[in-house]
Amino acid sequence: MKKEIFISSVQSEFAEERRMLAEYIRQDALFSRYFEPFLFEEQPAQNKSAQKAYLDAAARADIYLLLMGERYGNEDAHGMSPTEREYDTATTNGIYRLAFLKKVAHRETKESAFKRKIEQSITRNPVQFKSFEELRTHVYAALIHYLSVKGVLADGPYDSVINPLASIKDLDREKIRWFVGVAREKRRFPLQYSEENIHTILSSLHLIGDNDGITNAALLLFAHDVQKWFPSATVKCAQFYGTRVEKPILSQQIYDGNVFEVVDKAVDFVLSRINARVGERTQSAQVDVDYELPIPAVTEAIVNAVVHRDYASTGSVQIMLFKDRLEVWNPGHLPKGVTIVKLNEEHESIPVNPTLARPVYLAGYIEQLGTGTTDLINHCLDLGLKRPEFRQDENFVSVIWRDKTGENSSTGNVAGNETGNVTGNVKRLLLGIGGGTLTRNEIMQILGLKGSGNFRAAYLYPAIKQGYVSLLYPESAKRRDQAYYLTEKGLELFALLKK
Repeated sequence: MKKEIFISSVQSEFAEERRMLAEYIRQDALFSRYFEPFLFEEQPAQNKSAQKAYLDAAARADIYLLLMGERYGNEDAHGMSPTEREYDTATTNGIYRLAFLKKVAHRETKESAFKRKIEQSITRNPVQFKSFEELRTHVYAALIHYLSVKGVLADGPYDSVINPLASIKDLDREKIRWFVGVAREKRRFPLQYSEENIHTILSSLHLIGDNDGITNAALLLFAHDVQKWFPSATVKCAQFYGTRVEKPILSQQIYDGNVFEVVDKAVDFVLSRINARVGERTQSAQVDVDYELPIPAVTEAIVNAVVHRDYASTGSVQIMLFKDRLEVWNPGHLPKGVTIVKLNEEHESIPVNPTLARPVYLAGYIEQLGTGTTDLINHCLDLGLKRPEFRQDENFVSVIWRDKTGENSSTGNVAGNETGNVTGNVKRLLLGIGGGTLTRNEIMQILGLKGSGNFRAAYLYPAIKQGYVSLLYPESAKRRDQAYYLTEKGLELFALLKK
């Protein structure tokens, strides 16, 4: 028996979208087998009030699908619109609820209040859309997730599902080129990049189907615009003054991009806001930078959250840096057979998104499949930190405890006001280079960074522009053996940072 989808909205505002959405569901080869949309305007006249008719329909539906826009709708004698009454009925009856929010310049006051009400009560926050094409993409992801959760789809994990709206043209050749170069260096990936070889590369990674269909994992890895397909595939980062989520927020960022880019940006967010201690020079001019939290543990927690999250969810990965701890929230659940207890010991690797996990491993972002959480624990214990914790509620959460002796962010405040106009990333770069002359790869290795694009944009170029770093071969900026050293201005700041 088909599942009924009750489409709820202000009818006059979304008349065309309602019709097109119902038509799409009825004509789609997969969805037409499992779903039947319900539109109140299609129903024949009945011997009962309109309000009772639509509330009865909302109560018996399997899925409640809400479209929100500018208008709240006509209000009844109690000041409530039909749409909000339908939502309350669906909530009371435990109906599976989905909400989609149209991006508009203005929203009526009561519609804004209704939106806030939904955000506080629904597990998945409303997904925003501009056009019907975007709405259709989001509805597709949501219904696929529903079928997967209900055990209807037997085609494998969500990341391996072919996206019917995507083609190989939606993939960025430069991102594929970058991946192949890194994978060959890190894991001896056997294939070389060329335009003619792209299909073979994708096929070897199980990212393309027999009929050239593109998997969701391929889009997450290589799409021109990942957030077009997965709006919630972002990482939200925030730093708080104390030990609780409360305003004012010290720092807040939302990062987008492919899985590699969001991991790099999120790791940088954390490392640029925790304590960094400069070690002593040994046999070379290079100095070590020791962080308050172990870089491998921070990276592991963030990579796990990004790779193993539920990509059909409208929630985002959240990273919260408190005075006493780092929390990484993942909108997803542990796979069957894996418990919190097992995470604290060696256990079988059961990735939630196996098609996505393998390329991430090949790029060196996962050190070894199946040892992530135990490595994370050991890195923290080796540094003398409290044992990390894991918990599962609506999200999966990793907690890394900070050193109680270093509760204030030092890389953002080292040397006081004299360095106040310099970003934490540039300070880290100067500490990493020290008195040496180092290549890009050597600097990235010292700082624990993996993404060269983000390294250039957030570290190297700002430092060069501000006059702190110079090129060894300025006349040939793209030389393969290019190296970097601190200018006189950079050395002066380096001396301040070491104090």
